[in-house]
Amino acid sequence: MATANLPGIERIAGGQDQAITRQQLLEHGATPNWISRQVRNRRWQRVFRGVYVIHTGPLQWRTRARAALLYLGEGAALSHISAAFHHGLRDRPGRVIHVSVPSNRRPAPQRGLVIHLRDAMPPAWGRLRAISPVSTVLDLADDPSVHEDDVVGLVCALARRSIPLSALMKELRARKRVRHRALLKDLVTAVKLGVESPLEYRYHRVEHSHGLPRSTLQVREVLDELWLRADCRYLKLGVRVELDGQLAHPNGRTDADVWRDNAALIGAVEITLRYRWHHLVVTPCEVARQVALALIARGWTGRPRRCSPGCAVGDLADPPAGSRR
Repeated sequence: MATANLPGIERIAGGQDQAITRQQLLEHGATPNWISRQVRNRRWQRVFRGVYVIHTGPLQWRTRARAALLYLGEGAALSHISAAFHHGLRDRPGRVIHVSVPSNRRPAPQRGLVIHLRDAMPPAWGRLRAISPVSTVLDLADDPSVHEDDVVGLVCALARRSIPLSALMKELRARKRVRHRALLKDLVTAVKLGVESPLEYRYHRVEHSHGLPRSTLQVREVLDELWLRADCRYLKLGVRVELDGQLAHPNGRTDADVWRDNAALIGAVEITLRYRWHHLVVTPCEVARQVALALIARGWTGRPRRCSPGCAVGDLADPPAGSRR
């Protein structure tokens, strides 16, 4: 009677993040009853149909990802959020594993696994096979559940990993339909100008949309891979804009408190205006007006422009073409 080759099984699983398939077990002398007994006696655990982990402790993300690839077999690759985490483009892996497979496959659904059927598989590689970073960013940009600020963060993460943004543009042109196409093109330009976080991109858009001069980025603060603060300075005009990415308000201060603080400072010789997420996302025109007032008070000879008929920049903007001052 054949016996399971336990050293061989442990060797195979050791090279696969402690995961192993039923077929591999059978090839090493295990029988269906023997496999069932390992699970029943709580020596092993089954992760997906026909895929086991040879311990019963907590499953690390990499082990779950490996088990998903083993379940789906040849041609499968981590994708979307899972690929982004694997490549270091996201700091959280998500609750489920996302894997792409060719569309001619019809794998059975499994709990904890999201399967994406692809007519054309993007480039993929690695010991833990994953869709390329560039293709992953475009996949997520095309996902309706992904917020545009997350798309900004992904493109900034690509740049920080020294991945040429020309590769992103090349693949973007090759895809017929991509959600956020215009945003991605604008992002590439912004990143080349030094933008490195969603918060900075939001402020860059405020400047660009309202005709403000381009500030110079001076200082950034990062904690646990989250951008907390950035200093944008108008060097010759004595105006500094501090962008605060923290969600909580320190010392109980509110968004309204920040508006009042900034308004009181506009007449000073050199000032720091502070803005939070809410200001940049919900009231960008009011931010533009306040910054423009500070710049004009310090000698800026330009004028902001309205981004829309109801823009808060209002009377600060140049008069319409053909009208008299």
